Amino acid sequence: MPMLSDQLRNSLENLRNEQCEITQFCQLWRNQQVALASLPPKFTEVLENLLSRLETGSVFSEESCSFSQARLLDELEIWLNKASARLAAN
Repeated sequence: MPMLSDQLRNSLENLRNEQCEITQFCQLWRNQQVALASLPPKFTEVLENLLSRLETGSVFSEESCSFSQARLLDELEIWLNKASARLAAN
C-alpha cells in the first residue's frame, strides 16, 4: 500500500518556517507518483490546483496576491490528511 510520507508533513512545516523554497516544495509533492496513482483522479487534480496557486502566489508579495500562502498551506495539510486516510483505508 503506497503511503504519503512524513517527508510531506515535514516539508509543510519547513515552508511555513521559510526553511525551503516553494519550487523545491512543489517538486517534492508532485514526485509522489506511486501514492497519487493509488488515489482517485480528483485528489491529483486538487493537489495540482493548490500547488499551482502556491507557485503563482510566490511571484507576488503576500499583500498583492489573492492567494494567501498560509491558507494554501492549511489547505495542503487538509488535502494530505484526507489523502493519507484514503490510502490507509485501501
